[in-house]
Amino acid sequence: MAETGSVRAAAGQLVVTQAAVSASLTAMQRSLGIQLVRPEGRGLRLTSAGEEYAAYAHRVLGLLEEARLAAAAAADPERGQLRIAAVTTAAEQIVPGLLSGFLGLHPQTGVLLEAGNRDRVRTLLERHRVDLALAGRPEPGWDVRVHAVRPHELVVVASRELAAAAAGDGRPGGLLSWLSRQAWLLREPGSGTRLSTEALLAELDITPRTLTVGSNGAIRESAAVGLGVTLVSRDAVAQELASGRLAEIRVPGTPLHRDWYLIAHPGRLPLPAARLVGYVLSDTGFQPPAQG
Repeated sequence: MAETGSVRAAAGQLVVTQAAVSASLTAMQRSLGIQLVRPEGRGLRLTSAGEEYAAYAHRVLGLLEEARLAAAAAADPERGQLRIAAVTTAAEQIVPGLLSGFLGLHPQTGVLLEAGNRDRVRTLLERHRVDLALAGRPEPGWDVRVHAVRPHELVVVASRELAAAAAGDGRPGGLLSWLSRQAWLLREPGSGTRLSTEALLAELDITPRTLTVGSNGAIRESAAVGLGVTLVSRDAVAQELASGRLAEIRVPGTPLHRDWYLIAHPGRLPLPAARLVGYVLSDTGFQPPAQG
């Protein structure tokens, strides 16, 4: 029910009756001596205790699956499964090349790659649904181990026509005034790039019109056809910059220097994940994290 939001939907997902779900929920609450759900409208809603219990349940179920896969990899090392999550830009631009080289060395290893924004990747790792994650800098207080780091840059780009207009705008205020009159293309809420864009706009002290586009592909195409300007990872637009479909605008304070972090839970990695870390640190542009 924590996943679906209703007893009916949970019953449908589990292919059991609603009565069976309700009875199991009642028995669980009775055994714990804690109210996990409360009525809301015609349905039920998790209490704060229920949300806390559900978070632990997710991690327990994830650990059980992790244990199964770790045991299978130990029994047949070349047929284990690598489970990795990556933020959208890294999943599109960085991970495919890593996997190509890695699978050349371990061709029978299975791969599960999950892509999403920063919040989604964090959830997958915290619930032990993946063994490794490739994302931006881990937030303070997040108990993870950094295995490898790779630098990258965030740059402001637009179509060639808009970039030329930015360079040639002679009105008062110059570039900042021009930027404030443009539409800025944003990723969805929960995206690290969106947070960086909002921080940059605040630093520039401008409040332009914004358009939420969503994916990197949509951002690239929207910028290329002149819908607006955007802050984006150079990795995500390398081909467009090289071909001239997009042009970089030298905005004060940019490029923003960032890092990709390959992270995992503290402790022992399953064999396929440990092998990927070893491969990543061999000759792929990643470096071990700085000590101290």
